[in-house]
Amino acid sequence: MATTMITTLDRSSRAAARGLSDISIRNLFIIPTVLFLIVFNIFPLIYSLGYSFTDFRASTNAPANFVGLQNYRDLLNDPFVWNNFAITAKYVIVSVAGQLFVGFGVAMLLNRDIPLKGLLTTLLLLPMMLSMAVVGLFWKLLYDPSWGVINYFLGLGNFEWLADPKMALYAVALTDIWMWSPFVMLLSLAGLSAVPKHLYEAAAIDRAGPFYTFFRITLPLVAPILMIAVIFRTMEAFKTFDLAYILTSQPTAELISIRLYKMAFQEWQTGRSCALAYIVLIMVLAITNIYVKYLNKVKER
Repeated sequence: MATTMITTLDRSSRAAARGLSDISIRNLFIIPTVLFLIVFNIFPLIYSLGYSFTDFRASTNAPANFVGLQNYRDLLNDPFVWNNFAITAKYVIVSVAGQLFVGFGVAMLLNRDIPLKGLLTTLLLLPMMLSMAVVGLFWKLLYDPSWGVINYFLGLGNFEWLADPKMALYAVALTDIWMWSPFVMLLSLAGLSAVPKHLYEAAAIDRAGPFYTFFRITLPLVAPILMIAVIFRTMEAFKTFDLAYILTSQPTAELISIRLYKMAFQEWQTGRSCALAYIVLIMVLAITNIYVKYLNKVKER
């Protein structure tokens, strides 16, 4: 009976009066979405894959010549590209680890009865609601050696965060941590609120200490949510472009996305940049697959 109610239209409804079946109504919602995905996602993906096997340059009218896997060979043998990947890996590790530590720590502090908890949570979510361009310009002013407040509060004088080759990447990562830690905090709060209270009550009766309670109850039950946060933030960190591009031009902070941009729109090596984009895509998919397998193992415990 329930199946009949779901798959059959009410004869008195407007759709039935117009002669539309349930399948027609379903298709009216699905087909435009599928067409949108094909036109704006799948078609460019396949089109760029074809260009990755050519020497095409968008700056000239010369026809694209098929070069096979030459673009991929050149990129994989290029030490500068591997240096960009190493910089990106360092950025991803620092950024995601910082977001996980700060976000989960703040969630632990908020996971209790405190005054104005809802207002405080909302205010903490504001950074991730801002655009990357606004955040980049805002933190560029904070890092400014002349009038930036960061040097003033830390007593560093005229230290140039974004011009220093050793600190530029960490400055970008710190900005990303500030912006996206609320995302991890939000997921962590959802996971912490789902932990059964009777487990903590039983631990208190057994006189379990806070460390035992955290590592034996809280962390194992919240671990799947944290892994989901790590997966999302790792994928986004690999794609970081505008934040790093706005903040600094130091070669030591040139992420692979910036190298891809320069190759495509400054050097106009369109075919090779498409190949680099697919190499990045394959790496992100491989890392994500490892995370997902580990997530499944965590869920099985």
